[in-house]
Amino acid sequence: DVQLQASGGGLVQAGESLRLSCAASGFTFDFYAIGWFRQAPGKEREGVSCISSSTGNTYYADSVKGRFTISTDNAKNTVYLQISSLKPEDTAVYTCAADPTLPCLYVMKNLTASFGLYSGRNYWGKGTLVTVSS
Repeated sequence: DVQLQASGGGLVQAGESLRLSCAASGFTFDFYAIGWFRQAPGKEREGVSCISSSTGNTYYADSVKGRFTISTDNAKNTVYLQISSLKPEDTAVYTCAADPTLPCLYVMKNLTASFGLYSGRNYWGKGTLVTVSS
């Protein structure tokens, strides 16, 4: 059974940093696109970052460029999202998802209807809440 678990959220002050983790079990991230999404209260879910495990290419939404860094630790089968210079508008539930066939474009364009759903498996994790106080 495949599982992804996001963790690392919490309550922080503006300007501080956090590192979110997305740990996978039941599969390895080889040749997957792994994306981070966030959903703020009252807003649509948006894709904020993605990494292609096959190429190492990384992608970021304009709103987070320069502050968010996505990376992988293959030995731990974990993807990280380092967030620096947090802003109150970064407050959201952050969720990770992976897909073995669809590219990061689907994350960055927020085409989530099919991303992370493959061969009857759900490659979406439960989210972790990040709250940034001003």
